[in-house]
Amino acid sequence: MVNWLKSTIHISDSIIIKLYKFMKNRKSTVIKLLVMTLLFCSCVKIKEDKVPWKELFDGKTLIGWNQKGGQAIYRVDEGCIVGVSVENSPNSFLTTNSFYDDFILELEFKVDSVLNSGIQIRSNSFPNFKDGRVHGYQVEIDPTQRAMSGGIYDESRRGWLYKLDENPNAQKAFERLKWNHYRIEAIGDTIKTWINGVPAAHLIDKKTKTGFIGLQVHSLHKGESPGSKIAWRSIRVLTDNPTKYSKKMSLKPKLTIP
Repeated sequence: MVNWLKSTIHISDSIIIKLYKFMKNRKSTVIKLLVMTLLFCSCVKIKEDKVPWKELFDGKTLIGWNQKGGQAIYRVDEGCIVGVSVENSPNSFLTTNSFYDDFILELEFKVDSVLNSGIQIRSNSFPNFKDGRVHGYQVEIDPTQRAMSGGIYDESRRGWLYKLDENPNAQKAFERLKWNHYRIEAIGDTIKTWINGVPAAHLIDKKTKTGFIGLQVHSLHKGESPGSKIAWRSIRVLTDNPTKYSKKMSLKPKLTIP
């Protein structure tokens, strides 16, 4: 028992031995259960800490990122990447220098009430495709009454691949003018999304296997004023055996037609 505890929670031998002896010498079942619960929680915490996440944003600079498309302003402000809309600009994208194929991505975002945005995954920019226009899967950020945040759109190609019209729980999960959390899994031909822990989309599609990750600031629609903002923070990716850490999805998958 002592050896198992040492190998599992990685705290000092003396502490483990004291806890074990304390538990062993107690007649009270309640006390034993409390000690075992403490040890179990320590094991779970260590296990969580060992998940091999990689930070994509250092909280201070835009090192590792580059801008494509339009002229929206991207800057770092109070530990966040902030995107600001500008006039007479097409869609803008702040994209990773690195490409990712199979991965799990987590991040938080807060968006103004009128600014459309999205998270590009497995996206690309080729000179021979629409003069370098960014294209690929986009996990929608939609603060309007349409409520499509967490849905999957194919930027500059096929349009909507997975709407949320039949998923009212996901539509209600988005919190206007507050920080929201995305979990995005792209493993093999399957893309799964969650918004604030609520399952949003489950897509099977074989169009693109790899590409960059990007943060979109959409072009202004008619009547919209420049200066709308979106902020992103806590951006991390997991590429080391993502299948091992994949979450079960309660939604049935939608298969696109080739």
